[in-house]
Amino acid sequence: MSNERAKGDVADLLDTVSQHIRSIAEVQQKRVALTATATAAKGRVRITVNADGVVIDTEFSDDIDELSYDEIADAVTEATQDAAAEVARKAEELIEPIRQSRSRLPSLSSMVEGLPDLRTKTPELQRASFDSPAERKQFESDDSQTRPWSVVDRD
Repeated sequence: MSNERAKGDVADLLDTVSQHIRSIAEVQQKRVALTATATAAKGRVRITVNADGVVIDTEFSDDIDELSYDEIADAVTEATQDAAAEVARKAEELIEPIRQSRSRLPSLSSMVEGLPDLRTKTPELQRASFDSPAERKQFESDDSQTRPWSVVDRD
């Protein structure tokens, strides 16, 4: 590859990367404005979460007193999980075009011989569990040998 062509390729790549970064910033602004609302217990519980899945509003209907405390707790958990899943789905929809665009970018290893392909070394983001602490404890005691590796593991 000639030096002039290499300079042109790098300039094109830098322009594409700059556009990509601007797109990421725009998507991030849209993502932080996301909310989702879900209901449970036949609409008696209504939960709204922000883009991070944090509860920002909780509403109970006038007939909430027809439910037991356990039923209310279960409904709050269910609605919160549903709202968090919905806001995560909305965020995925926002980020998908950027992922597609990134997948079309050439890797550094294809441009400079000997450089590693960083995309293969980037770990995938793992979703947090929706299991309750009691269910997690049960999972740990049942499958302590087969559970996924974690950075908090001591061994």
